This record gives sequence, structure tokens and C-alpha cells, in this order.
Amino acid sequence: MKKNRGRTGRKRRRKHLQSFMGGVNCSQKLEYIKLKKWLKNRGFEDSNLRPAEFWDTGRGLMTTKALQAGDLIISLPEKCLLTTGTVLSSCLGEYIMRWKPPVSPLIALCTFLIAEKHAGEKSLWKPYLDVLPKTYTCPVCLEDDVVSLLPEPLKKKAQEQRTTVHELYMSSKAFFSSLQPLFAENTRTIFNYSALEWAWCSINTRTIYMKHAQRECFSLEPDVYALAPYLDLLNHSPNVQVKAAFNERTRSYEIWTNSQCRKYEEVFICYGPHDNQRLLLEYGFVAVDNPHSSVYVSSDTLLKYFSPLDKQRNAKLSILKDHDFLENLTFGWDGPSWRLLTALKLLSLGADEFTCWRRTLLGDIISARNEQQTLNIAAKICHFLIKETQHVLLQISQLKRNKENLKNHLALVEALRLEDLKVLQKSAEILSNLNTATT
Repeated sequence: MKKNRGRTGRKRRRKHLQSFMGGVNCSQKLEYIKLKKWLKNRGFEDSNLRPAEFWDTGRGLMTTKALQAGDLIISLPEKCLLTTGTVLSSCLGEYIMRWKPPVSPLIALCTFLIAEKHAGEKSLWKPYLDVLPKTYTCPVCLEDDVVSLLPEPLKKKAQEQRTTVHELYMSSKAFFSSLQPLFAENTRTIFNYSALEWAWCSINTRTIYMKHAQRECFSLEPDVYALAPYLDLLNHSPNVQVKAAFNERTRSYEIWTNSQCRKYEEVFICYGPHDNQRLLLEYGFVAVDNPHSSVYVSSDTLLKYFSPLDKQRNAKLSILKDHDFLENLTFGWDGPSWRLLTALKLLSLGADEFTCWRRTLLGDIISARNEQQTLNIAAKICHFLIKETQHVLLQISQLKRNKENLKNHLALVEALRLEDLKVLQKSAEILSNLNTATT
């Protein structure tokens, strides 16, 4: 008789299959046991989702039953959500309500997270705080050496993100000082820059969209944040579709799937049709084989391929700027975007064709010469970006050997650049085929 045909063998195979198909079940870890108990006390019941470690996405949630389109993934009661209402109900509430000018909903939530983290064992939110990431990989957290390796348009946005968080900190210092009566320790020590950076990243990367009524004690910035314990363990995939909203009848935030998921596989949700640069900027990760991947072409790169002696150059640039055609020029899996080709077509207009610029913006063909020059320049830009990307990948490879402390951050930028390279190579292939067809 062959071995492993009995019940024990079936159990062993099932356990092996679970490990292979999904991730390593982490539900027996103390922090998750405490979190589930804390959520249960607030009315959350769930028997199908398990926290797990996955080889490709890290921490996430696996399902213990097969999910079909239309199934409810999770329903998190209102009592489990951390909102500005939670903050106002805490000891911080009276300080927020009397502070002028009013603080933003965002800074109120940041303040609450920092204060509760400082409270340690005394915090009612400790089971949730214990499973929040200790560090983040948003650009604001990256070292200068790593930021310098980002594609130019993303590098600019990363620097803007840093400025935003720094200005938020500087403008909030007086408010933080006003909270001194609540703390034995100096508030400057508690509410320092790195504490705010951590809180800001926690909110920026993990909140769900939930619109709240405008309150006079807050600034006019939209109050649309809610931290959702356990639900926020669900990772993003661009290949799934979900429906998510707060259910006024059940007073719960619910997510319904429009996709299938097999038993013991990771359950995904979709944050939106974001390209990898947006995902890295907002959430600090990159999605492999992202169908929405785009490589951005800066206006500086664009203009390298057009003569400064063109008498109509300034007029062309003015037209492009006025009609918003100098931003969001991209290469994707299907080649150069319509916006990029349109910008190139307008810049390629001859002196005798310039009066046709309106038709160009509408997508009309002006001449065979214009069409051919547009494709030629698109191909040149694509090959330039391929070479630039390959050069940066070489730099990353060298830095990974020399700077062990930056290894994880470098791996993130490397993943982005590798995805960019695949997109650019596909675009180069498409452009080569188009050029062959038109010559």
C-alpha cells in the first residue's frame, strides 16, 4: 500500500498546500490575538480572514473559504474605526476645540496617534497601535541617496511631500505645546518631527475614505479619514475589483468583492487604478506587472529633441502649457500615450503647418512628415529613458553592496525602475513596429 493515502497523509498534504498556495498563518501571534479580542469587544466578528505573511506582498490577510464575486469580504463596525470623532471624544478634544486658528482633521488624527503611542499600556488603542508598522517607505522617509535615484517627475513630488510634512510639523508646534498640561514629559520630546512623520505616514497610507460632517473646531480641509483596524491589513492588487462604503443601516464599513479568491489565498482590495509612481508616493510600495504602469516624460526631456532655433518654439510651448499638455506625458504598456504623441506632433509642426495647431490638439493628422517625425522623436526619447533607467539600476546594484542600511529602500526603487524598464522596452517595440509600418 502506498504511503500518505490515509487521513494523516491528507492532512499533511492539505497543510503543505496551504503553505504553498497562501502565506504563513500568523493568527497565533500574540499581537493578532490581542487585536482580534479587542475588535470582538467592539462588535467585530470574523471567521474567514487570517493575518498571514506572504512571500511577495509581506503582511496581509488570507481567506479560509473560497470567495465569489458579490461576497462580503469584511464588515467593520463603526466602534472600531478611528476618526476625528474619536479624537474629539478623548482628552485632546477640549484642547482642539479651543485652539485658534483651528487645526486640520489630519493634524488632529496625527496628534491622537502620537499621544496614544506615548501612553503605551494605558492606551485604549494599544492592540491596534501594536500592529501598525514601526517604519514606512513613503518618499518622505527615504534617505537623500535613495530619493536621488527616483525618476525625475517622482523625485520632484517626493521633495514636495517632504516639504509638506515639514511645514505641517512647523505650523503645529505651537498647538503641540498647548497640550503640555496633559503630559508629565515635555511635549517637544513627545511631538517631535519623527513622531509626526510616523503618524502622517500611518494616516496617509492606511486610512479609508469616509466623509464626515464639517465641524467648526477644524479647519476647512476635508474631513475624510478613518483608520480601520484589521481591514487595513488588506493589500492592494490592480487586478481585483471591490465595492467599499460605509453602510448607514448596519453602521459598519463594508467591502464586497467583484472577483474570485481561492481558499487559503491572499485577499486583495484595489486602492484605485494607480501607476507605480503614485503607489510609491502615496503608499510606499510598487505593484509588479501593474497594468496601469506609466513612465513619465518631463518637459525638460521633451525639449532636448527640438531645436532652440525654431522661431515658433516659444509659441508652441505656450500653447502646450495653456492647454495642459506639458504634464502627464507618458509611455505605457501600449506605447506612447495620446497626450505625449500630441505634444510631440505640435512641437514637430513645420513653419508652414503652425496655423494647424488647433487641429493637432484635436488629434487630426497634419502631414505624413509630421507623423513620421513624431514617431522618430518618441522612439529617441524612449531609448534615452531606457539607457537612463539601466544606468540607475547599475547604480542601485552598486549601492546595495556598499550601503547595507539602505538595502530595503534601494530594493523598492529598484523594483520601480525594473517595472519602468519593462514598460519602456515594450513601448520601444511598439514604436519600432509603427516606424516599420510607416516607412
